[in-house]
Amino acid sequence: MLIITREQARQFIVSKQGLLGHYRFAGKDGALAYVRQAGCIQYDPVDVCGKNAELTLQSRVKGFTKQTLSNLLYKDRLLVDYSDKELSIWPREDWPYFAGYRERSMAHGASFAGIPELEEKAIAYIREHGPVSSDTLPIEGKIFWHSSMHWSGHWHQSSPAARSVLEQLYTDGVLLIHHKSGSRKFYDLADRYISRELLEAPNPCPDETSFLQWRIKRRIGAIGLLWNRRSDAWLSIRMDNEQRNLAFEALEKAERITPVQVEEIRFPLYMLAEDKPQLEETIAGTIDTKPRLEFLAPLDPMLWDRKLIEAIWDYQYSWEIYTPAEKRKYGYYVLPMLCGDRFAGRIEAAADRKNSTLVVKNIWYESGVRQTKKLAQAVEGAIGRLAKLNDCGKIEQRR
Repeated sequence: MLIITREQARQFIVSKQGLLGHYRFAGKDGALAYVRQAGCIQYDPVDVCGKNAELTLQSRVKGFTKQTLSNLLYKDRLLVDYSDKELSIWPREDWPYFAGYRERSMAHGASFAGIPELEEKAIAYIREHGPVSSDTLPIEGKIFWHSSMHWSGHWHQSSPAARSVLEQLYTDGVLLIHHKSGSRKFYDLADRYISRELLEAPNPCPDETSFLQWRIKRRIGAIGLLWNRRSDAWLSIRMDNEQRNLAFEALEKAERITPVQVEEIRFPLYMLAEDKPQLEETIAGTIDTKPRLEFLAPLDPMLWDRKLIEAIWDYQYSWEIYTPAEKRKYGYYVLPMLCGDRFAGRIEAAADRKNSTLVVKNIWYESGVRQTKKLAQAVEGAIGRLAKLNDCGKIEQRR
């Protein structure tokens, strides 16, 4: 088993993420390449200084704009937003892998009286009139449903029928998101945007065991190094400890993942077998280690396992958006600040779009970080890029 230092682990992960050295990803092609490397990036609708997916790409992709992601999703259709790690954005070519998920959704929806008829009505309306939202689909009434893909037959409660039917058809893969207007989703038929060949492609995973292995391998690749432990990195993957252990054993035996021992960390970590040359370059000291300062998104793939971040970096990060204000240590929407292969601190910034101003509420530096002129210039540059992402022509620093 390879044995590496924590510094080498840090450099490997940050380099693989495209956050160390010169920009490895640029423009629309670069954004697509990064999402393909990560497998998926999480979507979150909160927009304080950019949505999570936008912040994830902005930190890695030179020249990234919000329109870049919008075009990839809703113009070029090279990315789709669909379930994976919660609601995520992932490459269109991965559509066949989720065939089993869609089949289970269809079977569940069809088991309740009345749902198939409403679905037929919705599909016919959309085919004739084009994209709809829950406000514009002319289906009246209410449906009670207690969670995604789980309907109850109590038609007199809770959820508007139009919204529920659209969400069911979306989970079934019959509809996809045509575009968004703010937080409102507009749906259209998937077969208008995804080729019949891809829609009907056989599932590359013949059973649930192989699908589980595929998802675990994908999550390892998203981070770079990951351990076989309970982790938020496995969010939305249904498995118990035994299933996870068996999947890791099978992947290692098939030489699809490789164990790595990081000094001072008790548990072995795993990387994709194809990433071994990059780790060897890291060990040899031949990778580009020029430091770059970037702000990371709260749900950035690199941060999916906060305990792993603490183990490798001695950096603690908690997303306090759901923490009561009086109990927050930092703020509502705080971004980690990465400088080279080290965390330098964190920043709280908010876009005042009415006044085209990015407001920097506070910056906290980690203990031991020397606040040099060079670091200040790097922070200023990153703040400028964040302002540009949010179309803010002015920057106000309140700290």
